[in-house]
Amino acid sequence: MRIIRDYQFVDPENRGASAAIGNFDGVHLGHQSVIDLARQVEPDAPLGIVTFEPHPRVHFAPHAAPFRLMSREARASRLEKLGVQRLYELNFNAALAALTPEEFARKVIADGFGLKHVIVGADFCFGKGRAGTIDDLRQFGRDMGFGVTIAPLIEQSDKTVSSTAIRKALSDGDPRLAADMLCHWHRIEGPVVGGEQRGRELGYPTANMSIEGLHPPAFGVYAVLVDVLEGPHQGSYHGVASMGVRPMFGENRPNLETFIFDFQGDLYGTPLSVALVEHLRPEEKFDSLDALITQMDADSAQARRILGAL
Repeated sequence: MRIIRDYQFVDPENRGASAAIGNFDGVHLGHQSVIDLARQVEPDAPLGIVTFEPHPRVHFAPHAAPFRLMSREARASRLEKLGVQRLYELNFNAALAALTPEEFARKVIADGFGLKHVIVGADFCFGKGRAGTIDDLRQFGRDMGFGVTIAPLIEQSDKTVSSTAIRKALSDGDPRLAADMLCHWHRIEGPVVGGEQRGRELGYPTANMSIEGLHPPAFGVYAVLVDVLEGPHQGSYHGVASMGVRPMFGENRPNLETFIFDFQGDLYGTPLSVALVEHLRPEEKFDSLDALITQMDADSAQARRILGAL
């Protein structure tokens, strides 16, 4: 997959794609249906995605609470697994936000990326102030020479599949419902960072990961699937993870601490992908370290049973 970030300088081989446009946070079932349409309407064209980095909401409300389901790297990895060949990752800044709908259609879609066909969701808006509608897009396509297809919204159990609905499921401690809408486990990806090594002292050494900038799932303990993405320990494992602020030790910055079953080795700096499978219990503060260890033993046994049944 090729990643193109500047619409003003696009090599000829990266033009002519059939591309879906959107934020694609989570790459859920609705997103996947739009991508499938992009593949179907122009099967001989490169399959593309036009998305934005940072997310427009971050640009307009930089101090808002973290809401993203995945990092740009995790999104790119998921899109590549779906067969995307061209990722047009637009730098969302003041200049891009100021483009009128017609300017966006001409400068970015037609003249910039030279897209052959664009596919958008039924609720798609674009241009300054989100003033452009899908009817505007169709008209611009006729005038500027690119095709336009509108993808219907996807519903599941009488509810529209959306990033908002997935965030709520995760906040409610229901990763399986989130997975149903995503069509894959919700994963937290990133490098292992240094910690206080308290888990090692307790007999439960953990791989610690930051969730900075991401929507925090319900705090507590989860059964997890772990992929070590690089290095000598590359592979897939089972484990149990704690999401939260470690109230036992007075911490206040949320992170993810994962104990990988039957594993020995150094993972500092290694990228992991941790899938949340089931929320076992809320985060809590224990009266003693012995009580904490007893509960960790029970959590591990429960997680092993759940993961063994997958």
